[in-house]
Amino acid sequence: MSFLTSSGVAFLFGGLLVLALGAYLFLGLPRLSSAVAWALTGSLTALLVAFAVSSAFLAPGAGAWIAVLLAGAAALVAGHAGWALGRVAGRRTAPTLPATVAQAAAPPPPRPPVSMPAATVSTAAAPDHTTLGRYRIERQLGRGAMGAVYLGRDPQIGRQVAIKTMALASEFEGAELVEARQRFFREAETAGRLQHPDIVTIFDAGEDQDLAYIAMEFLRGHDLQRHTQSAQLLPLPLVVHIGERVANALAHAHTQGVVHRDVKPANVMVDLVNGVVKVTDFGIARITDSSRTRTGMVLGTPSFMSPEQMSGRRVDGRADLYSLGVMLFQLLTGQLPHRAESMAKLMYAIANEPAPDLRTLRPEIPEALALLVARALSKQPEARHADGRQMAASLRDVAALWPDSALTLGGASAAAIQSESPDSDAFAATVRIPRTDPGHNSDL
Repeated sequence: MSFLTSSGVAFLFGGLLVLALGAYLFLGLPRLSSAVAWALTGSLTALLVAFAVSSAFLAPGAGAWIAVLLAGAAALVAGHAGWALGRVAGRRTAPTLPATVAQAAAPPPPRPPVSMPAATVSTAAAPDHTTLGRYRIERQLGRGAMGAVYLGRDPQIGRQVAIKTMALASEFEGAELVEARQRFFREAETAGRLQHPDIVTIFDAGEDQDLAYIAMEFLRGHDLQRHTQSAQLLPLPLVVHIGERVANALAHAHTQGVVHRDVKPANVMVDLVNGVVKVTDFGIARITDSSRTRTGMVLGTPSFMSPEQMSGRRVDGRADLYSLGVMLFQLLTGQLPHRAESMAKLMYAIANEPAPDLRTLRPEIPEALALLVARALSKQPEARHADGRQMAASLRDVAALWPDSALTLGGASAAAIQSESPDSDAFAATVRIPRTDPGHNSDL
């Protein structure tokens, strides 16, 4: 064991130890969860101390070697503690856009009736010269479950865009943060390849100021949420036309291997004057043929989830058709097919209780339309329409009952529609539902 008494060998080992510990602290720790990181650091520290103690017994003259080992153990613990304290301090201060985030805490002003983009709620003016990536931020448009949406402008071509952001570092840490960042940009790429006239266009994605963002088409009009109020229901033929357009858009996405998973009135934008329909927010979509795994939660809006999605089973495009059926039911009646006071009761109702007959709630609804919606709300996926194109064709057949109808309202009629917020169901917002079984649905 003469090498233990060699100062030269000890200092050479010390240099290599410094490099190894630096790589671990700077490259390894950020990819690990807190519990795993501390367990690994404790094991490495104990190993270094054990080597030092063993060296003292095996080679009494190995003072330099022992000093190097003990110094390495102390540096490892101190470095890990400093990294952990820095991460805690960073999480306490959520990354935000300069000056604009303070506006999110203020009560939102009334929502204007027009010029509203995807994922819209109230707006507030933003200071000049605020930027995100290459885009100039003009004002905040709204906030979602895990981020905010801003109105921006591309200074290179002068185009207005809606910018969806997500502060990933405030939601995830360690390996989960790395996976979340990869998933965010994977979803941006997924949505960006959906080129369809009735799907919102994605222009760009990036990361700046600790915010991941997607720049998308700025849509004029409003979402369908306001038309779920009984006092603001749209004419029957208009609802059918909108449903047909949404079904065709979903059919296109499904042929690309993309399931939306959150189809609902708030994610469909319309311009009633110009006959525009756009399906938005493929942000929680998954590529169904992807080999990547995803465990820990189910994303979606409970009241619009299909039975298979609610239970965490494998889903395909027919789950979106179920959600479209729920949306049509609500647009036609002003009610959801299933309502409950708790998540458990809602899950039971969706899985076991049939939806009410539309004609009991609104007798003037044609039988063909009532049967179409009832088929979309079937508990078993195989009992629904086979795909979006088939459902669109069925809606087109129903629309033939009103041969003179069109997907537009006159300017005066469209302007007369008020922008009051509907009395929404407690489970009509996108949420994350923890999964008790981490293995199911893991291939989605």
